[in-house]
Amino acid sequence: MSGKPQRNVHLNVFLRATGHHAGAWRHPDSHPELEHDIEYLAHLTRIAERGKLDSVFLADGYAGRGSKLEPFTQLSALAALTDHIGFIATVGTVYNEPFHVARQFASLDHISGGRAGWNIVTGAGSAAHNFSRDEHPEHAQRYESGEEFVEVVKQLWDSWEDDALVFDKARGVQIAPDRVHEINFKGHTYSVKGPINIPRPPQGYPVLVQAGSSEAGRELAAKTAEVIFTAQQTFGAGQEFYADVKGRLAKYGRTADQLVILPGFAPIVADTEAEARDIEQELHSYVDTKRALNELSERFEVNLNDYDLDDPVPVDRAKAAEAFNGIRSRQEVVIDAARRENFTIRQLLHRSNGGHGHITFTGSVLQAADFIEQWFRNYAADGFNVLPQLFPTGLETFVDKVVPELQNRGLFRTEYEGTTLRENLGLARPANTRHHSSAAADRPAG
Repeated sequence: MSGKPQRNVHLNVFLRATGHHAGAWRHPDSHPELEHDIEYLAHLTRIAERGKLDSVFLADGYAGRGSKLEPFTQLSALAALTDHIGFIATVGTVYNEPFHVARQFASLDHISGGRAGWNIVTGAGSAAHNFSRDEHPEHAQRYESGEEFVEVVKQLWDSWEDDALVFDKARGVQIAPDRVHEINFKGHTYSVKGPINIPRPPQGYPVLVQAGSSEAGRELAAKTAEVIFTAQQTFGAGQEFYADVKGRLAKYGRTADQLVILPGFAPIVADTEAEARDIEQELHSYVDTKRALNELSERFEVNLNDYDLDDPVPVDRAKAAEAFNGIRSRQEVVIDAARRENFTIRQLLHRSNGGHGHITFTGSVLQAADFIEQWFRNYAADGFNVLPQLFPTGLETFVDKVVPELQNRGLFRTEYEGTTLRENLGLARPANTRHHSSAAADRPAG
């Protein structure tokens, strides 16, 4: 009998005040006016924690007219109001400096007791005009400098040995000076002396998350990431992506259990499929179809408003990923799903309305559990990044009904495995191999 631990589903929830359906904010059950209310956001987070979910996740950006709280501020507040759930913040590399990001994530990890994660993005949309720059870097340049950025951050976290804080009152020494080190990093983009001015994070490194599915994104994930948020919309595409990325790990000396793959999953769930369909139709009724088609048309060389809704999606007129002014990998998976499933424009519109290009699902509690089990057992996913299409009711239904069904099937935890996000994800705490101290670098992360 193998001593290998049982593989379990991992579930993250993509936190949003009203829901991930385009019409959710207009639904009577949603609360768009509470988008910046920390008590309401804490209420949502506690629902997720009640369901023993691994973490909550915040997207972020530096341009546009969206209204959202800054992630570090929000997640630090939520960390103080919860006990077990992890916190993953999106922070881009293009419009930040490695020292700031290293310090902010180390702080969040200390504040939360080891529950922080970093969703590493290079920046799909330009914010150059907000940062005294003339233009947004090209895709290849963003990935090259982004990889260097992450390396600098990791070296800064390692600039403190694990036992650097001694608090020796008798000798009058708080920090052992020989256990804090300059990094003197000099690369193509960054030159950083160090050290950072905060001790090494409780987890060693906050969990490293990556959210791209392009060729460059897959390679970066295989080399660096510990969790990958992805957007494959069909079971076949999920299996292909899973096998491809896991198959790249060995050349970096990594094993399959060192990377957790979580496709986005945007569910509408009710006790029966008919009830779920009613919720779906109501949400669709709140969407301005013409405006939504205009936005969806940005992925094509034609205006979809010129077609009948029940016409096939003109996949032959889709823009190439390289020509799409957005997340290139998302363009690929959206068009791939339309091609594989022979979508009509109406079906593509509804999927776009419901999950930002992620898997959309409408059905009963048992059907939702079946869907998750199929993808998980057949190696199309290690779990899901859950995007309820309506908050708070969609999250409550998922936590109070779908999660117990997964637990009954032996697929999901009934208690948290540990006190840190790493422990709950089954990820080891990275040793400080640059500056190995007398303290056991592999000590528990809590």
